[in-house]
Amino acid sequence: MAWRARTVIGLLGAAGVAAWARAWRPRHLTWGATPDEVARALPGDDLVRSPTFNATRAISVGAAPERIWPWLVQVGVRRAGWYSYDLLDNLGRPSARQIRPEWQALEPGDTLPMSPDGKHGINVYSMDYPRSMVWGTPGDTTWVWQLDPQPDGTTRLLTRIRSRIRWSPASIAFSALLEVADFWMIRKMLAGLRERAEQSGTSPGGEDGRTPARSAS
Repeated sequence: MAWRARTVIGLLGAAGVAAWARAWRPRHLTWGATPDEVARALPGDDLVRSPTFNATRAISVGAAPERIWPWLVQVGVRRAGWYSYDLLDNLGRPSARQIRPEWQALEPGDTLPMSPDGKHGINVYSMDYPRSMVWGTPGDTTWVWQLDPQPDGTTRLLTRIRSRIRWSPASIAFSALLEVADFWMIRKMLAGLRERAEQSGTSPGGEDGRTPARSAS
């Protein structure tokens, strides 16, 4: 009887996973994005070929790209936070609600800290003010931000994460984390960015809040 119970439980679990993969996973991977936005090429796509995880999310922001950019530049643990669930990703410290000049000098090659000691995080690969920013490690994982201005003065803010699983414990654990938590964290971050950009006026560092940074490809 015990083996039958285990078999039933296993089959139910497999059916649940299959149902989630078919019905909910595609929605999670494309939340807020139009079919054209999901299908379009973005900067950094060529850095991770044949990804096992490929998510494109988007949100409309009632602000120009120049007003959103400074909020993105200053993210990171022990910096402005991630505008998401602070208890989980920012050591319980509230994410910033002001643009801080000391966190604006971001350049390709810098690291956006994600660890409590601030020493480990995601690398900045390229920046093209105020339209796109690529973070990550070629061949492994990329996290891309695309800011598309609209005729009515708003912005379509797109973010894309592409990752390729490797058969190592660390890579498998990271992939599992992406599948479970990524959607909730990114959705909250997009909403946090929108809220801050729409409430902010002219940013420090110039009339348009431009960040002094060079571009790289």
